[in-house]
Amino acid sequence: MIKVSECLISIKIEELEEGGYLATSDTLQGLIAQGRTIAETMEIAQDVARKLIESYIEHGDPLPFEIVTSRKVIQDVKIPINVTV
Repeated sequence: MIKVSECLISIKIEELEEGGYLATSDTLQGLIAQGRTIAETMEIAQDVARKLIESYIEHGDPLPFEIVTSRKVIQDVKIPINVTV
């Protein structure tokens, strides 16, 4: 039986001079994601984070203590909305 849980991590997203965005995380070393939009960058960062965390678990390594398991936690989150005018 596969158990699915949800984790919360902090990421930083910065705009690149050459265009696009870059996401990194002080919480989860090795997380680097680049996309054309903030939304795309966040989606890629989620995939990278999932793979990194699954690798920690598969190898029996402890997760960084800053990773918080979500338990019906609702937080104030800002989401990107693309608007064409």
